[in-house]
Formats: sequence, structure tokens, C-alpha cells
Amino acid sequence: MEQTKGNEMRNINVDHDDDEKWVYDSSVDHKGRLPLRASTGAWKASLFIIAIEFSERLSYFGIATSLIIYLTKVIHQDLKTAARSVNYWAGVTTLMPLFGGFIADAYLGRFFTVLCSTIVYLLGLILLTMSWFVPSLKACEGDVCAEPRKAHEVAFFLAIYLISIGTGGHKPSLESFGADQFDDDHPQERKNKMSFFNWWNSGLCSGLLLGVTVIVYVQDHVNWGIADIILTVVMASSLLIFIIGRPYYRYRMPSGSPLTPMLQVLAAAISKRKLPHPSNPADLYEVPNSQKAQGRLLCHTKKLKFLDRAAIVEEKENSFEKQDPWRLVTVTKVEEMKLVLNMIPIWLATLPFGICVAQAATFFIKQGVVMNRNIGGFLIPPASIYSLAAIGMITSVIIYEKILVPILRKATGNERGIKILQRIGIGMLFSIATMIVAALVEKKRLGAVKKDPVNGSLSMSVFWLAPQFFIIGAGDGFALVGLQEYFYDQVPDSMRSLGIAFYLSVIGAANFLSSLLITLVDHVTEKGGKSWFGKDLNSSRLDNFYWLLAIMTMANLLLFVFVAKRYSYKNVQSLAVANCNEDDHDAAGSMA
Repeated sequence: MEQTKGNEMRNINVDHDDDEKWVYDSSVDHKGRLPLRASTGAWKASLFIIAIEFSERLSYFGIATSLIIYLTKVIHQDLKTAARSVNYWAGVTTLMPLFGGFIADAYLGRFFTVLCSTIVYLLGLILLTMSWFVPSLKACEGDVCAEPRKAHEVAFFLAIYLISIGTGGHKPSLESFGADQFDDDHPQERKNKMSFFNWWNSGLCSGLLLGVTVIVYVQDHVNWGIADIILTVVMASSLLIFIIGRPYYRYRMPSGSPLTPMLQVLAAAISKRKLPHPSNPADLYEVPNSQKAQGRLLCHTKKLKFLDRAAIVEEKENSFEKQDPWRLVTVTKVEEMKLVLNMIPIWLATLPFGICVAQAATFFIKQGVVMNRNIGGFLIPPASIYSLAAIGMITSVIIYEKILVPILRKATGNERGIKILQRIGIGMLFSIATMIVAALVEKKRLGAVKKDPVNGSLSMSVFWLAPQFFIIGAGDGFALVGLQEYFYDQVPDSMRSLGIAFYLSVIGAANFLSSLLITLVDHVTEKGGKSWFGKDLNSSRLDNFYWLLAIMTMANLLLFVFVAKRYSYKNVQSLAVANCNEDDHDAAGSMA
């Protein structure tokens, strides 16, 4: 007996040593072999990936934050049209990842999707540079244009939408590829993955910070063409760095269309709709837990029971034989379908937050244009005030990661500190505070304009806008990072690029909704006597619009809390056991 126990202990130690040496999470190295833990993945690989994200954010925010100024000054669009143009472009940029994420998960894989999309992004930057320097594509011959050439408008919009398409493949694939470098079944790497999203966003904000200061300064004081050259060189360099890191990455092979398994679940559930629901969930069909090629197995949950019928084994079906996937699916596939359906209310409930975020790159920046930006003889570019949002986000992420998480881990026993949806809810509180502060500041500015129509706005420093930028940035450190974690972690493992795309689609859809809301409010208030959106800021009532957003977001937060309390987190089966405790799905899921 003692000899048997000794053999068992030695086998356990061998298995542990084997798990420490090799990575068994369905990933492969660059030669298609089982990855060696010591030489692949984790921080050594993710730093290459964060580097290219830094460059992409540098160029994206360098363009995005100045876009409304370029459209009004060079393209000569009015305030409403320019705001809509920015929102449409931002909307396309953040909805395109749905397509890019699908391609990455189903066909190309994340590495090659990032590679191809970055090349498209680079082409957009090159065309943007050409639109400034090529004589036939320039806005006009002189420095000041009464009316820009049509060729310049076409080249400009084609360039920025090429950047949108590039972002569509780059953004969801790169972030999920970075998170893939950490093994969920390895305790230390799992904790590092939770930190990865925080440091990922710190890198993102560093790129944003340089984009809205150095790049915007060059745009404002030199010209857009030189700024575009800088962005092109930086992006080309980061692409080279990304390729150099290839031997250190862990790769996930594309698994085919993620829509097919969901359709199979629906088809099987409908075909067995008349069968009685089994009293014991253990009677439902599942593959053995030891079959690691199948990926991680999920535990059964009690919600959406109709779908469970897809996993009922009929008398004529032998669970040990190969089954028709359109007639019988595993519990894991059923639970993956439930995960996607459960995300829909969360996705909808985060849209008003996204609408608040959209204001920072449009109306907040435009407010900065008309205020006093002179500090000690130095004229601050209006878009540079956006840097305070980046500082706010970096500050909140560092405080959360270094101070709050260790304290909350001890208090709650949760590896994350608090649940993901709780983190998102805290961020929504910040967005409400942002809109209230923005409304009060704009009310004060309009009061100054009323007293002195010519110089009223200039009597107020641009730093009156600092609180609203800093608060929205701090809120992003909770809500946006939380949304990234949520949509990466809670989707099926085969859909993680699409998961990041779902997060980005919140911001994209919110940009479109913001444009729609502006149009609707403009129409309603114009009928009431005077539109809240005039030809310029001084004839507008943005303070009223901000109050409207604060009330909408406040009401939505109540809905979000209601939905979040009833949400069931993903519950992954432990590799050590084949059974699940259905009462533990919230705790297990929150640590998954």
C-alpha cells in the first residue's frame, strides 16, 4: 500500500514538472510544436505585442483627436457635420473589428490577421501623407484654402477609412493574441493575464499621450504632412518589431466559423424540443475531460434550459460513437451558446456609457478650441487637452492594480479583487460625474460669453476642461478595461478575437448612436424654438445636452446593476476533476 502511494506521489510530481516545462492549452509555437513554457509566451512575448499597440494608438489618437479640427478648418464642414463625420468614422473604426475578429478566429489566425491588417493600416498612413505632399492631391496651392480640391477630400477620406479597415483586423486580433500568451491553467500565468489588461491599457494610454501632445503639436505648429511622416515611420518600425518577436509567441490555430457550433446547438435543441428535460444534468452528453484537444470544458448552468435539449442522448444514440453534430452536441457547446446569449443584455446596457466616451473626441475638443490655450506664451493645441484623459486612465489603472487589487483579493477571496461587471459599473459612475462636470463648466463658459460676446470664452483657461477629461479617463480605467476583460474572458475560447471585437463594437455603436442622438435632439429642440446645436459653440447649448446624457446614463446604470446581479459567469471545469458544482459558477467564473 505504501509503495502504491509512493508511486502515485511520484506520478503527480512528474505531471507537475511536465506542466511546468510544457504548455498544454491547445497553443503551439511558431513551428507548430508544443510550446516550451520557459522560452515562449507570458511577458517575454506580450511586450512585443504591446509595442505595436503603442504605435497604433499613437497614430490613431494623433489623427482622431484632431480630426474634427481638420474637418472644420481644411474641409470647411460646419460643427454638426464635422461631429457627425467624426462619429461615423469612429463608428466604422470600432465596428469593423467584428469582421476582423471573425476572420482571425475562423480562418487566418490572430498573428496573420494582425500582420495583414497592419500593412493595410500602413497603406492608409502613406496615402494620408501623400494627400499633403503630392501636388495633385493637396488641398490647394496656398496655405489657406477657400475651398479644398475634391481630389484631396477623396484621398483624405480614403486614407482614414483604410486606417479604419486596418484597425478592424489589428485591434481585436492583437489584444486577444497578447492575452493568449498566458496559460489559464497555470496559476501564476493566470494572475499575470489579469494584470495584462491593465498594463496593455497603460501602453495604450502612453501612445495616446504622445499622440495628443507631440503629434498634435507637430500638426498644429508645423503641418499635418510632417506629422503623418512620423506616424508612418513609427508604424513601420513597430511592424518590424512585431515580426522579430515571432519565435517567442504562442499561437492558437483557427477553428473554423464560430457561428457553426451555435447553429448546431439551435438545430439540435429545436429537433428535440418535445423531449422531457432530464432531472439530472449529468445525463447530458459531454466528452471525457481528459480529451484536451477539445479545449476547456464548461460546467452546466440552470439558465436557458431549452438549449439543454441539444445535449440529450436519445435511446438510438450511443454516446461513445461519433455523433451527428446537428443532432447531438456537448454540454460545453450548449454553455458556450448560453454565454453568447447572456452577453446581449450586458452589451446593450453599456451603450450609454459609450455615448459619453464619444463626447471627449468631439465636443470636448471643440470646446478647447474657443478657450484660452495660452500658457506662459505657449499656445497649447486644443487636442492636447485630451492627454489629461490618458493621464486619468493611467493613474486609475496603476492605483487599481497596485493598491486596490491586493486589498480586495484579501477582502473578497477573488483573484480579480472584484467581479468584472462590478468594475464596469464603477466606471459608469465616473461617466455620470463627467457629464455633470462638463455641463457645469459649459454653463459657466456660456455665461462668460453672454457678458462679453467677443472675448468671453477667452477669459476662461482651457484647463477648466481638465476635470472632465481626467474623470472620463479615470472611469475608462475601470469601465473600458473591465469591458476588455469581460468580452475576452466570457466568450467561448474559440471566439476570443470576436470577443474583443464585441467590446470595440460597444464604442462603435455608441458613436453611431451619438450621431443619431445629436440629430434627434437638434430636430426636437429646433421645433421648440432654438436648437441646442448652433453654427458654433457660442450659439449652442451643449450644457443641456450634457445634462441629458447624465440623466440617461444614470437611468441606464440602474438597468445595468439589475442585469449584472442576474448574470452567470463562465464556469470552467477543473482539469483535476470531471464534475462541477453548479452553485459555484459565479465564483469560478469570476476567476476564470
